[in-house]
Amino acid sequence: MSEIILMSDPRVAAVPVYECGEPLVDVRRGPLLVDVRKQDDSDAFFYLREGVLERLLQAQARLPAGLRLLVVEGYRPPELQRRYFGKYAARLRAEQPEWSEEQIRSAASRFVSPPEIAPHSAGAAVDLTLADADGRELDLGTPMNATPEESAGTCYTDAAGISAQARTHREILGRVLTAAGLVNYPTEWWHWSFGDRYWALATGAASACYGLSQQDT
Repeated sequence: MSEIILMSDPRVAAVPVYECGEPLVDVRRGPLLVDVRKQDDSDAFFYLREGVLERLLQAQARLPAGLRLLVVEGYRPPELQRRYFGKYAARLRAEQPEWSEEQIRSAASRFVSPPEIAPHSAGAAVDLTLADADGRELDLGTPMNATPEESAGTCYTDAAGISAQARTHREILGRVLTAAGLVNYPTEWWHWSFGDRYWALATGAASACYGLSQQDT
C-alpha cells in the first residue's frame, strides 16, 4: 500500500476472515526479550498466535549482531481493546468538539484499532522495538505508544524529524520484520502484524486467517 490506510477504513473490515484455529502461545517460552510494561494480572500480553511468534524468531535471526527484538505487547483481550479505543476517542472528542463521530473514529484509529477488527485481539499483532545485547532499549525516535499528538506525528513510521540513528534503527526493524512476512501499521512504527485483516489488505491476500480470539491458557 502506497497510501496510509487507517484501521477504520471500510476496506479493512471488508476483508473476510477464515479462522484457522491456531493457538495463542506464550512468547516467554523462547529466546525473545519481553518487556513487562504492559503486564497485568492476566498476563495476556505475553501471548501471540503461533505463526506470528515463528515469524518473530525468523526476524530476530536476521538482525545484525548485537541487536535483539524486544516484545512489549502481543494479545489484547477484546474488552481491553474496547476500553483503550473508547478512552482515546473520548479524549479526541473533548479536544476537537467540532469533529463528527466519523472523524473521531478515523482519528482514533491512527493509534487504537476499532475493537471489532483489532489485530491485537486476534493475537496477530505485536508491539515491539529493538534492544542491544544487554537488553537496553534503543532509540527509535519516539517512546513506544506515543500518540500522534504527543509525538507531533513522528510516531508515523516514515515521519521526518527524527535523528539519523533512530531512522537507521527503524529501517533495521522494518527490514527484518518485512522479510519474515509481517506488515507495519504506518502510523505506529512499533506495530507489526501477520494473518489479520490489515495484513491481508496490505499484502493482497484474499482473506485473513486470524480472527478475534479469546485467551485460553
